[in-house]
Amino acid sequence: MINTTCSLIFRGRASPFLVFRQLSGLSKQTSKMVLTLYKNDGSPPVRSVLWVIEKLKLPCEFVDINLMNKEHLTEEYKKINPQHTIPTLVDDDFTLADSHAIITYLLNKYGKDDSLYPAEPKLRAIVEQRLHFDSGILFPALRGGFSQVFFEGRNKVSQEVIDKIKSAYEFTEQFATNTWLAGDQFTIADICCVTSVSSMNVIVPIDAKLYPNLYSWFKRCSELDIYKTKNDPGNKILGELYRSRIA
Repeated sequence: MINTTCSLIFRGRASPFLVFRQLSGLSKQTSKMVLTLYKNDGSPPVRSVLWVIEKLKLPCEFVDINLMNKEHLTEEYKKINPQHTIPTLVDDDFTLADSHAIITYLLNKYGKDDSLYPAEPKLRAIVEQRLHFDSGILFPALRGGFSQVFFEGRNKVSQEVIDKIKSAYEFTEQFATNTWLAGDQFTIADICCVTSVSSMNVIVPIDAKLYPNLYSWFKRCSELDIYKTKNDPGNKILGELYRSRIA
C-alpha cells in the first residue's frame, strides 16, 4: 500500500493530499509511529530535516510538494501550514513548520543523546546563534537569488544578491575557525548551514583563496557520507534547474 501510493506521487498520478490521507489512515491502523514530512528535495531547509531524520533513523512518510506548480499555495496545503512553506512536519496530531523548529523538536523528542544539539548552555547557545545566522543571513541571501530566476523570470541574479552572498561568506569565514561551525563537535549548526551554503555555492562558487576557513569546512561537510545521500541529490537538482534558466 505505501509503495503503491508513494510511486503515484513521483509519477504525478495522485494528489499529494490524497496520498497523505491514505497514508494517515494506514498509520492509524498500526501501532508504529510514522511521521509525515511535506517536502521538496531542492529546498535546503528540507534537506537539513531529511539529514536529521536519517541520523535519528526515524520512520517517515514523504509527500512531495511541487513549488513550480504552486502546490504549496493550494487551500488544502494552507490548511496544514498557513504560511504555505516547506518543510512541514506532521507527528500524529501535532503539525510544525520551519526547518529549525522541526529539527530541534525531533532531537528533543526522539534523540538518544545530545551530540547534535548540545545540552550544555554555552554550547547550545552557540549552536542556536548559528541557526539564527542561517535564518537571518544565509537562507535569505540564497532565496533572493533563486527567487529572481525561478519566480521573477530573470536570466541572471542581481548584483545585490551576489553582494549579499559574498557578505554571508565573509561572516561564515569568521565562524569557521574550528573543525565545525560551532566548535569541535559536529552539530545541527553544520547541518543547517551547509545545506544553505551548498546552494549558495551554485550561485556564487566559494573562492578558496578568499574564504579558506569556509572552504575547508564546506569540504569536510561534503565528504560525509550522509551529506552525499541527503544533501547532494537535491542540491544537484536545484543546480541543474538554475543553470538551465540563466544566460
